Amino acid sequence: MKKTKEMEVLFLPTEKGTIKLYVFGFKAPRSLGRVIATYHDVTFELKGYKRNKTIIKALAQIHEAIVNNQDI
Repeated sequence: MKKTKEMEVLFLPTEKGTIKLYVFGFKAPRSLGRVIATYHDVTFELKGYKRNKTIIKALAQIHEAIVNNQDI
């Protein structure tokens, strides 16, 4: 049987662009998943066991990058 990989994409519009979140995994309880957060040229990839917590950490890192670098 062929496995199909599923991905969830979240788009968060902002005043200066769009934050894109790509979410992989997290299907079974306590299963490892991956979140990729992109905003213009800035990309962060995080792995974790809790979906919501991993998404929040990715958004926090994007926020820190935006605040520390006003050129983005």
